[in-house]
Amino acid sequence: QVQLVESGGGLVQAGGSLRLSCAASGRTFSSTYMGWFRRAPGKEREFVAAIRWTVGSIVYADSVKGRFTISRDNAKITMYLQMNSLKPEDTAVYYCAAGSPFAVGRERDYNYWGQGTQVTVSS
Repeated sequence: QVQLVESGGGLVQAGGSLRLSCAASGRTFSSTYMGWFRRAPGKEREFVAAIRWTVGSIVYADSVKGRFTISRDNAKITMYLQMNSLKPEDTAVYYCAAGSPFAVGRERDYNYWGQGTQVTVSS
């Protein structure tokens, strides 16, 4: 089992920044990727970004490229999402996920999920 705990969400004005953290524990070696997904009100959960834990390769959704940066701290087994130039449409519950996906952006390929953290961007 892998346990994931997100933190860092909150309320921010459009154009502002937030940094999310995801602390992992347990059998983390069983997962090759960690990723961020989000669910906006009334919408399905969607892929945001993912990082391959050992080699650090990164994939972003087109909607966040150039604004969000995913990173990880191997020693702390923690993943981060630096979100800059936030827009009201970024408002969502952000989830941390871990797994060994065939398709990096496919939600069902991830085995472990955090509880989510709310990000609200006001206009």
